[in-house]
Amino acid sequence: MTKGEETRQFIIEKAAPIFNTKGIAATSMSDIMEATKLSKGSMYVHFENKDVLACAAVDHNMKILSNKLQAELSQGKSAEEQLFAYIDFFSNPINPPVIGGCPLLNFGTEADDTNPIVKEKVNSAIKRGQQLLTTIIEKGIINKEFDPKWNATEFSTVLFAMLEGGHLMSRMSGNNDNMKTIVQTLKKNISEKRI
Repeated sequence: MTKGEETRQFIIEKAAPIFNTKGIAATSMSDIMEATKLSKGSMYVHFENKDVLACAAVDHNMKILSNKLQAELSQGKSAEEQLFAYIDFFSNPINPPVIGGCPLLNFGTEADDTNPIVKEKVNSAIKRGQQLLTTIIEKGIINKEFDPKWNATEFSTVLFAMLEGGHLMSRMSGNNDNMKTIVQTLKKNISEKRI
């Protein structure tokens, strides 16, 4: 990496948790300048405006989430273990894997009516998440772990939506009680599909 690329990456890494915690609209360039200890001129050398930096921060947060998730999933030997690992990964919204909470939920909620670029980034990440779950289930069906009549696409949608909803409920209530119920229900549903 060149010095300029290193500085750009440094700014993104410092900005990402701020955007994910405060939101795009509520985060100012002054917040980023304070976190990076860089001047306004230095900031604008690397990012022409806050929106460009925000998009880079969204990508960074989602990459962190994806990398941590992949590391957890790689520990699972069977499709069921991988599904359980996926659920467990998202089971503690009060102490989320990414600072500030789920970036899909945070940025998606803010961007749905205000930022079409971020909205598309989040939508693409949601589709990738659902496809990942579908692929795991289909692999389990092929390996004769799960009932061949199980609709992988439908269950992936339900699982994804329940975890995101549970994340919201937990963050609002300040505890993981609702998420515990969701985790138990999802794992029970998966276990019932075992052959």
